[in-house]
Amino acid sequence: MKLSSGSDHKNISWFYLLERIHIYIQLMRLDRPIGILLLLWPTLWALLIAGQGVPDMKIVILFGLGTVLMRSAGCVINDYADRDFDGAVARTCNRPFALKKVSSKEALILTGVLCFLAALCLFPLNLLTWLLSLPALFLALTYPFTKRFFPIPQFYLGIAYSFGIPMAFAAQAGYVPLSAWVLMGANLFWTLAYDTIYAMADKEDDIKIGIKTSALTFGRHDLEMAMLCHLIFDALMMMVGLLIQAGWFYWLAVPIVMILQFRQYQMAKGRDRECCFRVFLSNNHVGMVWFLAILLDYLWPK
Repeated sequence: MKLSSGSDHKNISWFYLLERIHIYIQLMRLDRPIGILLLLWPTLWALLIAGQGVPDMKIVILFGLGTVLMRSAGCVINDYADRDFDGAVARTCNRPFALKKVSSKEALILTGVLCFLAALCLFPLNLLTWLLSLPALFLALTYPFTKRFFPIPQFYLGIAYSFGIPMAFAAQAGYVPLSAWVLMGANLFWTLAYDTIYAMADKEDDIKIGIKTSALTFGRHDLEMAMLCHLIFDALMMMVGLLIQAGWFYWLAVPIVMILQFRQYQMAKGRDRECCFRVFLSNNHVGMVWFLAILLDYLWPK
């Protein structure tokens, strides 16, 4: 009987541990990697440009790990900030906080652990990268709370999502040139574009719970403003191309990306919730096109 009781206790402990791991994976959105990719693509663009097409693989790996960890930390703190609202929103009603499967204390501890692990990724890197990581951390952890008062929180998110770019240049090249800041501006407007479309899917819920989004602020011109942000993104990417004296592979990406953006407009103009969400997901293709264009531009002899 004692052996059986001990065996049952072990089984319960393992079951509990696996259940908590599953809940934490959901909380960190590791089961939905699109956010990681949207954060990772611009960092890879920056590393390729800073490394003239052949960045240090150690730095690439460290930034890849750091991106996963900080995106996960951002998701956890976002759910913590929205813990009183997610249950009222159709898209978020099945998140761990909404289902009361996780406590505030657990979320804060998990956020701290993820930030600590991300900080470990910085140890082999230079001082400038460390210094740039401080505002990046502040922006990532405070973004969720801006939805209470800032009319365009997606703009704030765009700055947070773009800080990996100057950090990548600092780590790879040891300084942050003009092209890095222009690329950061481009990514800011790209983030504002796709996250506005993402917010369009939740307009009714966001009005009900009283939070701010760019989609609500832009009103009936939400999609047109998102497309304007896409065009600013395109213009700034072309400016980056001029600054780095890019070849034809780079410039080939411009019409391809514009075609993808036009397709996004066609899909989202009905403002259907599901279509808007699919448009948001499709921005992964935009990021991939620019990654391949930059990579091939450096690999192909000019």
